[in-house]
Amino acid sequence: QVQLVESGGGSVQAGGSLRLSCAFSETTYSRLYIGWFRQAPGKEREGVAGIDPDGTTTYANSVKGRFTVSLDNARRSHLQMNSLHPDDTGMYYCAAGFWMLGRRASDLSSSNFRFWGQGTQVTVSS
Repeated sequence: QVQLVESGGGSVQAGGSLRLSCAFSETTYSRLYIGWFRQAPGKEREGVAGIDPDGTTTYANSVKGRFTVSLDNARRSHLQMNSLHPDDTGMYYCAAGFWMLGRRASDLSSSNFRFWGQGTQVTVSS
């Protein structure tokens, strides 16, 4: 079982930045791919960014050029969010899946991710 814990959410004005972090437990972290999702009130959850253990990244068009996903050596993923818009408001989740059998973070559908964190709230005011 993989556990994930997000941190770094908060409130910011439009144009500002936030950095989310996701700490995950897994003895062989190199086998995990990580995805970042968000869900605004009344809307479906959407995948915004993903990263494979080899560093390959994927972004939704809505965040491309503004968000950057990364992995460090301490079993953490980070989502750097710049030029934030009010439309970026929502609960942000990190999720993980095992990097095997052809599965990749490039598939940002929820069903491709087996393990989920509890989420961290991001609020962007205009």
